[in-house]
This record gives sequence, structure tokens and C-alpha cells, in this order.
Amino acid sequence: MTIQETSTGDLTIEALDAVETVETVESDTGEATTEELAAAAAARFVGILNDAAIAVLTSIGHQTGLFEVLAALPPASSEQIADAGDLDERYVREWLGGMTAARVVRYDPAAGTYRLPPEYAAVLTSAAGPNNLAILMQHTSMMGEMEQKVIEHFRRGGGLSYEDYPLFHRNMAETSAAVHDLALVDGILPLVPDLPERLEDGIDVADIGCGSGHAINLMAQAFPASRFTGYDFSEAAVGAARAEARRLGITNAVFEVLDVARLDVRGGFDAVTAFDAIHDQAHPARVLRNIRRALRPGGVFLMVDIKASSNVEDNIALPWGSYLYAISTVHCMSVSLGLDGDGLGTVWGGQRALSMLAEAGFGGIESKGVDSDPFNSYFVART
Repeated sequence: MTIQETSTGDLTIEALDAVETVETVESDTGEATTEELAAAAAARFVGILNDAAIAVLTSIGHQTGLFEVLAALPPASSEQIADAGDLDERYVREWLGGMTAARVVRYDPAAGTYRLPPEYAAVLTSAAGPNNLAILMQHTSMMGEMEQKVIEHFRRGGGLSYEDYPLFHRNMAETSAAVHDLALVDGILPLVPDLPERLEDGIDVADIGCGSGHAINLMAQAFPASRFTGYDFSEAAVGAARAEARRLGITNAVFEVLDVARLDVRGGFDAVTAFDAIHDQAHPARVLRNIRRALRPGGVFLMVDIKASSNVEDNIALPWGSYLYAISTVHCMSVSLGLDGDGLGTVWGGQRALSMLAEAGFGGIESKGVDSDPFNSYFVART
């Protein structure tokens, strides 16, 4: 067979399949030998090593503001870039070297200047909105920080706690805010027929696993006649949600510290939302039953969660499939197991989500999508 390899060492699926199935193939048959396939597999992993390093450098560039600085400057020296960003020049110069080798930043050796091409500024700066991929690269660094702790749990079971992730709430808040600021009110909520109109008239809404509360606060601002309650078991996250509400002068939203597995509300809400929160729960099936019980007749549940298949074999073709399993291993599944939970994981998949919603007593269940958010599915379920 012919092995096709990109400049970064990627192999075609056919070649990867061959790595698994071919033990030794005589080269005179026209097919690759095990040695040739192994060489190609090694080249692929060298590419993965380099790409992982680029992800870390991209995270640094995002958090230091270097991409924003580069996008605003004409071709500039490392000294000029460091001065514009109020950063140390030696660190900036080394970072620029790495991003130049990554072919993200362009370097003019004659002039000694660097520039960020517009096509990269379009996906690595705030101009990209929810498509700013530099935000996601922070997760790579977070996973690296947790590696040794997770390895211990591979050996003895159990899991980590949310307190083990000091930057998690900040990272997730930034990721979700990029989508919600652009699309929550005008694109996501209208996925539920008549919901914006009901919110205009005034209804009771709960958000499950509200985190830092940005989604609730956006909805409360947009629909002042409605009443909003956000639940999260993290005191730090709820504190951040309350602080944002005070800062924005919001009076129709409240936030409570609560493990939603213990939510005991009967017919208290007309609508409930959950944004990428159900798969993290220790006991997601119980939480879904609690949500169903908390809704009034005619109520609606809008559940946003990861877009993937429940079948591993289907996720091979998903471009970010390995990332989803990695973030689940290092965070989402682990925090559930750390609470003696079910360990559902990030990649529970659309099929299982639909069946669990039905088992919780919901009807009229639909799965929808939002163009600005390729990572999530939007489930609409009714009482």
C-alpha cells in the first residue's frame, strides 16, 4: 500500500489501519512492510509532539495578549512587540521563534521583523469571537498540569475534585462566553419555539451547573420580566456569578450553591437550561430526573452538551475526537469519579443523551445545532 504523509507527519486512515493489522508484508508485493509502517507512525508522532508544543505556545500567546499586539502592529521587531505588550523581550523573542517555526508568525530576516498574517489573526484573536481557537489551547496546558495526579488515579481509581483545577472555571467561562455573547439570546434560545416570547412575558427559569453565571446574567439582562435562578455546587463560581450580576445591576437573577443531584423543586420552573454541564455531574441520570420534576406542565429543558457519538468507532472521523476523550480523562470524567459518581464523561454522545432524556421522563425530544458552535449539540426536551 502507499503511505500518504503530510508535512506534519499525519497518516491517512488506511495507513493507520495498516499499522494495526499488518505484521510483516514483503516489500516485493508492492505493499508496505511493518518497518515502513513503523517509520511512518514515528513520523506522525514527531508531528504530534510538535503540534502539542504549538498548542502550548498558542495558549501563552493568548494569555499574554501577544496575538492581539501582533494583530495591531505592522511588521515589528521583538523589542517593539515586547514594548507594545509590556512584556519581557527575551521571552517574547523565544516565543516568536516558536510561532515562526510553526508557520503561524511570519519573519523577515533582512528587516528583523515579525508579523501575524490576517488569516491567523482571524482565528487567534478577539476578532474571531467564538471561533477564537487560542482560547481552547489553554486546555492543553491545563491537562498537562494535571497529568501526574490523573496517572495516580489510573492506578488506584477514584478521581479529582474541582478544587484541583484552579484555572478551570476561568477557562470554561471564557470559552462559553465567546459563544453566548454572540448567539445565546438571538441564536440559541430561539431554538425552542416560543421561548423568547415567553421570556419577554415573564417566566421562571433555572440554569443547572451555572458556573460563573454569565449565561444567566445575559438572559436576565435581555428579559427583565423573567426570573432566573442559577445552581452550582462551586462556591467560587457562584461568587463570581453574583459579583457579575451586581456589577451589571441585575436584580432578576439569583444564584445558589447546590449540588443539583439534591435539587428538590417540584413544578417551580417554566424552563430549565444546562450549558455543557450534565456530563460533568456525579449522577447525571438523577439530575435529569430532578430537572424533569422541577418543570411545570408545558415546561421545556434546553440542554447543551458535547456533539459526539456514543460509539467510539464513529468518533474516529471527528477532527477533535481525541481532544474530547483527553479532556474527559483529565477533567470531566475524573471529577465525577472524584465524587463517587458514575463517570459519564465528556463523550457520552448524542445517542446516550437522547435515551437518558427519555428515561428521565421527557418527551418531544429534539437535537439541534448552532452554526457558530460546532462543538455542541442543542437538545430540546419537554414535559
